Amino acid sequence: MSQLNALSAASVPSEQQASAIIHKVTWRIMPLIMVCYLFAFFDRINISFAKFQLQSDLGLSNTAYGLGASLFVVGYVLFEVPSNMMLYKVGARRWIARIMISWGIATALMVFVRTDWQFYTLRFIIGAMEAGFAPGVLYYLTLWFPAGHRGRVTSLLFLASAFSGLVGAPAAGLVLGHMNGVLGIAGWHWLFLLGGLPCVLLGLAVLVALKDRIADAGWLNEDEKTYLADQIAEQHKRIGGGGHSLLGAIKTPGFLLLGLIYFLIQIASYGLNFWAPQLIKSAGLQDPTTIGLLTAVPYLCGAVAMVVVGRLSDASGERRKFVAILLALAAAGFFAAGVFDKQAGLLMLALGVLGAGVIASIPAFWALPPKLVVGAGAAAGIALINTLGQLGGIVSPVMVGYIKDMTGSTTPALYVIGVLCTVCALILLFALPEALRRKDF
Repeated sequence: MSQLNALSAASVPSEQQASAIIHKVTWRIMPLIMVCYLFAFFDRINISFAKFQLQSDLGLSNTAYGLGASLFVVGYVLFEVPSNMMLYKVGARRWIARIMISWGIATALMVFVRTDWQFYTLRFIIGAMEAGFAPGVLYYLTLWFPAGHRGRVTSLLFLASAFSGLVGAPAAGLVLGHMNGVLGIAGWHWLFLLGGLPCVLLGLAVLVALKDRIADAGWLNEDEKTYLADQIAEQHKRIGGGGHSLLGAIKTPGFLLLGLIYFLIQIASYGLNFWAPQLIKSAGLQDPTTIGLLTAVPYLCGAVAMVVVGRLSDASGERRKFVAILLALAAAGFFAAGVFDKQAGLLMLALGVLGAGVIASIPAFWALPPKLVVGAGAAAGIALINTLGQLGGIVSPVMVGYIKDMTGSTTPALYVIGVLCTVCALILLFALPEALRRKDF
């Protein structure tokens, strides 16, 4: 009999058996979710790769480009919480599939954009269709993984976002550089078409492959189901009643502070995602393929950092301290990128440090909200925190674009973002309530 099937109906499995169960669940659920998240993240950053051709074809200023990029976030923010409330009612699997299919179709429709207003309108629609995906997936993971394993699992999820930049940046450079004009279609149109259509197929795969509840998992035996369900139920009991509804979550000490922290993190994240290609180009590089390859550097550094931090934070049970350290690292990277903005080699080193800090801080942060919310409160509450954070996605592109139009340089904006990262680290270290300071084990 295999180790997994050797669980006695008696009580608690050994540490080795428990790890084997988590490993089994991880390999069953995470590969598909990671691929889905990879395309979701690419859907957010492909606009930055399309920037140069898009601005040229549509005649957009940097401020207008920033506005169009931000309208994605406006649509996302407006529909985020309602989307996750619906997800809780109809089941995560069905709703995540619906989200992927609808945003995939909307993204592919970018191939028909010919005017600035078509660009603005469709970016808003794409954001509205994608609303709820990221917090929906994060909520879904809380249904399957005990708290002590969520650092590594969340890092795996966001590893997909790093690979999206790592793989997507060179791929985008190749598409823009070699498919421009193929079949009479602009290169940036191809970029959105090839990014959108696979999402429809992935949405159908979610419907077939995933389950909403542990009890429905035919690939787990009864002892394994009981262990997982009991572990998660016990952790939910430790959360006060206020965290079981959206209103209760809002009233819970520290909840809105998490929204502020994520807002500041997303200002930094969008600063990297939307403007990294521009920074590299401003340092003297012009070839789209080369820019695409170099843009992958911060995502590679972020991928390594998030895997390391995920393991360390699970082993120590610490969450907030790791997030604070990563944001301090991000601040140093933004300051260095501003200082070395015209020196390509040192700029890439700064972007590597920046990417490690910003990208790894996001999965590390998402281990914090489940300490406060559960059930309907978790589904809607995680969405609300994400919504508050995504407002940073509105502020960041417009702010950086405006500063660049006013000063002719992105350097002052990099310094501003660096200061905000420092403030965020200080909040994490000194302002969080006891419930968020406790270790996870």
